[in-house]
Amino acid sequence: MRPSYLLAVFSFSLLLNIQPAQAVVHVRAGDKTEHRAEETSTLSKKELRKNNRQQRKAFKKEIKAKLKQLRQETDTDLLLLVIIAILLPPLAMGLYDGITTRFWISLLLTLLFYLPGLIYTLVVILGEN
Repeated sequence: MRPSYLLAVFSFSLLLNIQPAQAVVHVRAGDKTEHRAEETSTLSKKELRKNNRQQRKAFKKEIKAKLKQLRQETDTDLLLLVIIAILLPPLAMGLYDGITTRFWISLLLTLLFYLPGLIYTLVVILGEN
């Protein structure tokens, strides 16, 4: 869930760094055909660089705001997972990681003795965050 969100954000960032479009103009001089690349924008190179810098700054601000919001959500999620882990360690592991080998280990440790299951679940949840 979280890695796919970050992948989408960073792939979107690559789209914003695209250079200005160029058009190929065909000029016919007698029998010879010339191919020239001309920028479709009438802005000078300095203006293009300045606009590009401003776009990057605006994008960085947006990314920082999104990451701040994501961290706040993650902190809340983490707090809820810790509370659930204290009450029912296998449930917290199932919510965190799904029904995987870690879930079954947590369930087995909790059924044998409560404390090892709790410790294992907290180590997994807090260790990766």
